[in-house]
Order: sequence, then C-alpha cells, then structure tokens
Amino acid sequence: MIEGNYIDEKLRRFDVVTDTALSRLDVEGLLDALLDRLRELLSVDTAVVMLLDPHARQLVATAAKGLEEEVRQGFRISVGRGFAGRIARDARPVIVDDVTAENVVSPVLRGKGVRSLLGVPMFAGGELVGVLHVGSVTPRAFTTDDIRLLELVADRAGVAAHARSSTVDRAAALALQRSLLPSALAPVPGVEMAARYVPGHYSGVGGDWYDVFTLKSGWLGVVVGDVSGHGLASAVVMGRLRSALRAYALVCSDPAEALGLLDTKVHHFETGNLATVLYAMIPPERDKIHISLAGHPPPILVDPSGVTELLPVAADVPLGMGRPTRTRRTTVVDFPAGGLLACYTDGLVERRDESIDEGLARLRAALWAGQPDDVCVALMSSVGEERPTDDIAVLVIRRTDSAAELPRPVAAGAVRVLVEATFDRPGISELRRRVSAAAHRHGLGADRADDFTTAVNEVMTNAVRHGGGAGTLLLLDDGGQLVCEVRDRGRGFPATAFLGRTERPTPSPSGGMGLWIAQQTCRDLRVQSGPGGTLVRITA
Repeated sequence: MIEGNYIDEKLRRFDVVTDTALSRLDVEGLLDALLDRLRELLSVDTAVVMLLDPHARQLVATAAKGLEEEVRQGFRISVGRGFAGRIARDARPVIVDDVTAENVVSPVLRGKGVRSLLGVPMFAGGELVGVLHVGSVTPRAFTTDDIRLLELVADRAGVAAHARSSTVDRAAALALQRSLLPSALAPVPGVEMAARYVPGHYSGVGGDWYDVFTLKSGWLGVVVGDVSGHGLASAVVMGRLRSALRAYALVCSDPAEALGLLDTKVHHFETGNLATVLYAMIPPERDKIHISLAGHPPPILVDPSGVTELLPVAADVPLGMGRPTRTRRTTVVDFPAGGLLACYTDGLVERRDESIDEGLARLRAALWAGQPDDVCVALMSSVGEERPTDDIAVLVIRRTDSAAELPRPVAAGAVRVLVEATFDRPGISELRRRVSAAAHRHGLGADRADDFTTAVNEVMTNAVRHGGGAGTLLLLDDGGQLVCEVRDRGRGFPATAFLGRTERPTPSPSGGMGLWIAQQTCRDLRVQSGPGGTLVRITA
C-alpha cells in the first residue's frame, strides 16, 4: 500500500509538469517536458521517444534527453530489429539488464555507456505510434513498478506524438495545396484574372481547385473543380485530377472530349470518388468561350454594361458517377470585350438554410465587369463566408477592353435582391408598382417611399427613351439601405460621367430633365455611362 502511494505521488508530481507543458500548445515543448520530467521520475540517465514511420516500417528518433545525438543524426531502426524494434514488433515492454552489441543496435546509445534499458510501446487511438525507452549508465534491475510508470508516461507521450504527426501532416497538406493553387496567376494576353480559395475543413486543405493554362495553339484553358469530401484525402485526389486534365488538354481540342477522358480515369483509378468540373477553352481572339460542365454550377457572364447572365450551358453528370460516358457536350458563348466570366464552386452559393436560387441571386448582385481582383474582394465580402462549411474556389476572368474601368456598383456587405426584372415602355407601370410596394415594406415612410419610386420611374423612362427601348432593374437591400440600379444598352453620354462625382446632375442642354428630377427625389444618385450603356444607382 505504501509502495502504491509512492507511485501515485510520483504521478501527481508528473501531472503538474505535463499539464503545464500541455498549456503551451507546443508539441516539441511537450515532448521535451515529458522526457525531462521522466528522467527525474525514474532516476534514469537517458529518455528517448522513437516514432513509427508507417510507410518505411521504421522507428525514428524524434526527441531525446541524454541521447540527443540520435535525434540530430536521424537514427532509424526497422521494426523487429534491435531493442526498440522488438518492442514495436511485439507491442509489449522489454527490459535489457546488460546492453551489448547483440541486443542494442544504436551506436550512440552504446557509446554513451548505457548499461540497462527499459522500453514500452506507445499507442494513440489504439494504434502503435512509437516506442518510449529509458536507460541507466549504471547496472539496474528495472521493476514492474518502473514498467507501470513508464507505460503511464507513454500514454501521455502517445497523445503528443499523435498531435505532432497531425501537425506534420497538416503542414505537408498545406504545402501540397499551395503548390497546386498558386497565389498569383501568370499574366495572359487579352484577359485579366484573379482567384480565391477558402477551405471548409479545419486542416486548411480540400478538394476544390482552379487552374489556368495556355496551350501551344494560343488557346486558354480554364478549370474550376470540386472533389467530393474534405481534407487531405480530397486534396490528393484533386492534385491527380488537375494533372490528368492538363495532360488531356494537350491532346483534346474540345472541352467535352477532355472531360470524357478524365471521367474514364476517375472510374478506373479513383474508384469511389466523385468530382464536378468546369472546363472552358478561350481562343486567342478571346471572343468566344467553349465550356463543358461535369455536374458543375454554371458560370456567370457579366457584360460591359453590368448585366449578369447565368450561362445556359448543358450540364452533364459529375465525374465518377454511373458508368464512364463520352457523350459529353460543349457549349459555345460570346465573350464580349470588357465582359467578365465568373467561375466558382458550390460552396460559394450553397447554404443550409436557403435555396440555391437565393445564393445565385446574391452572387449575381455582387458581380460587375470591373477589375477581377476587386470583384473577388467583393465576392468574398458579400457572398463568401469567413468560416465556410464547404470549400470555396472562385476564378474571375475579364476580357480586356479600352473602355474606362467600371466602379463597383454595390458596396460590399449583406446584399439581398428584392426585385430583378427587365422592362420596356409598357412594363414601366407594373415595375413602378413593385418598387413602390417594396419601398413601403422596407419602412421608408409614405413620403420617402413615394419620392424614391418617382426617382426610379424617371430613370426607367430615361433608359427606355435613350437606351434602345429597354433596360434592367435591380432593387436591393444593401446592408439595410434600399438601393435601385437601372441599366440600359444605349450609346451613353459622351464620356464617363457623374458616377462618384460630388456635383449633382444638372438638366441636360437637350431638354432632358429625368436625371435632375430623380436627383431631387432621392438621397443619393450616381451615374456611370459609356459606349456600352448607362448605369444609374439610386439610394433611398
């Protein structure tokens, strides 16, 4: 009983130190503290942690006190060989009363003059993760109580070893992800590009990816993909698919054909995995986009005037689903000068508490044909999440144009689409009623709601009169503010005008009063106009 109390007291003192070490959240510091305290606890001269390399089936000297040279030399021993190897093979304690070259392999340990050894296996999650052993430079007969104490310490060391292994794996995974997703896209003639990637897994890695490459023909390859699952396993599969698709792109002139080959590869070599992929090819003239979708969300095209369109691209089944199919389709769409293509994975638009249509509407409301990096910043602010539950990849490509850069029409923040519609002259009255009802629901008050509706009505009338007989309207709740954007495809003003200016619009010399009236009946009005059309943004 006295002996038992003695062991308990030793463990209590050991706990005080290990708890302090654990609070550092530093695995290397924890192992050092464990071994330091262990030498004092058992009155030994050496203490060593050897972790299992499961691929090589070898034990690797990882932390040591009294035998630090083993760690510096990276000493390894195969499972089953020597003192530590026998402990790992048999998963049970081993005592060596008299160290010899026959029973101990490490030259460092023998050179240190260690005479007696005690070692025990280390486990984590029921799996062998390494060996913990201690030694004495004077002959010593280790007891069953010493074994018990060392096994209890090995339990703590096993947890630390597992944490260290996880840290190393995570670092390797992050290195893999970063090598596959460059932080900057190389310049490409005719387009400007930007991208973002946000992992949805605690490890910081996942199966979403984006890729851009130029083929010898001058065509530009554009890829956005999503491997099912999360973490390192998905990232590894993603890396293989990315490399395979690049290879197929060299021999295929049709995106659908390349995805058909990739589908066969997934069925044969990646059985059990699913992936959605968008693969697009843009010719050297940059005036068209050839797109094939394997179960992937359709991209969005923004024309120079800011009108967004969810591209009507034929969607085929995801890679790895059902049987391999070569009957995939490619859709060709126009890519106007100054237009912007937004490609993304479903993590950007899917939320558990809302329909996919709401997510797509929010995405469309946040897009405009501006600088790709500015657009990405806005998307991640108003559409993305800081802590997503799914990976998010975004790739934005803008066809360069000599026209002035479009400022962002909607400020970053919580944006909700209230009304989205196209209109012509007969449709103005109905749309005016919808805007009025939304303004009253928003709580503006009767006078302010009427003024806002009047401003919108005047701008819509202007759009029909000067913008080719039609326009588009987007009514937004932008972070609590009621905002209306009206766009047309007319020839615009002689130069980019009014948007961002502090001066108020004045009546046109040609007699037009619409903008002036709108200015008098709303809190703020901004105009951007150019050869591609006019955008008027009205804030209630």
